[in-house]
Amino acid sequence: MINKILSTKNLSLKITITLFVVSFLICSLIYPGFFSWQNFFNLFIDNSFLLITAIGMTFVILTGGIDLSVGSVIAFVSMVIAFLLQQGLNAFIVIPLGVMIGGCFGAIMGLIIQKFKVQPFIVTLAGMFLIRGLSFLISVESISIKDPIFNRIANYHIPIAGGAISVNVVLSLVVLALGMYLAHFTKFGRTVYAIGGDEESAQLMGLKVGRTKVLVYTLNGLCSGLAGVAFSLYMLSGYGLHAEGLEMDSIASVVIGGTLLTGGSGFVFGTLFGVLIQGLIQTVIMFQGTLSSWWTKIFVGILLFVFIVLQKVISNMKTTKNEFNN
Repeated sequence: MINKILSTKNLSLKITITLFVVSFLICSLIYPGFFSWQNFFNLFIDNSFLLITAIGMTFVILTGGIDLSVGSVIAFVSMVIAFLLQQGLNAFIVIPLGVMIGGCFGAIMGLIIQKFKVQPFIVTLAGMFLIRGLSFLISVESISIKDPIFNRIANYHIPIAGGAISVNVVLSLVVLALGMYLAHFTKFGRTVYAIGGDEESAQLMGLKVGRTKVLVYTLNGLCSGLAGVAFSLYMLSGYGLHAEGLEMDSIASVVIGGTLLTGGSGFVFGTLFGVLIQGLIQTVIMFQGTLSSWWTKIFVGILLFVFIVLQKVISNMKTTKNEFNN
């Protein structure tokens, strides 16, 4: 039984889930009023947009890639939504338009990465600066969203278990379910893992590597566009400086969730707990009352170091085990 629990298979995911559960229970004992359904739901409400974009980032990292543009895409989409609503366009037209903008931008970056064989880091870094700059062409000021339909959606809450959740939470959980299905139950998902494991071997196996990589960045763009919609619903404004640094929070969520930065191994479900752990740190700092919000970055940085080292240790354990079996 102990050997099964300590098995290297899924060990990183098990540690992440255990860390979240134990941390939540300890905080509940330390801080009066911490343990409540609404406080738990708030972790999802306050981080739903991060979860959506982190799910897209999971697929990118599983292929061994990276995307630094997601925070800028979210800001740009929020600006487009706020501006178009201000001009009187219907909310049900603006919302899918925001998602499509993210998807198109992701597809363009995916095509550049694949066709010109440019490193994803360079392409998405350029994309980050480009689309963040485009946000300020719309307006250098924050644009408040006063559209009645959009506000009604943003303020609508669904009662559940003595608390309530927002539309964003439902949206993020639907994306999570779709992400898990795509990753673990489709040919597309198997190809994504194969590319991250060994791209050359995947090509020799006859898998459509190029098309899949473009689709992965398109999917990530769609998730970023949808996260931009969720962020707009959360903030009820558009601003070019929205979501600064969110790309790093997204990458951190994926890594803490147990996905290897080198690709080929990880779980979409683990990303959920990577997001929740970051949300839990923010909540604890708020309950503590005397620490600056920047301590969130410090704790997340420490966790990242720990999980990167943990991934290396687990990888070495697998290599040693395989050599022993051979």
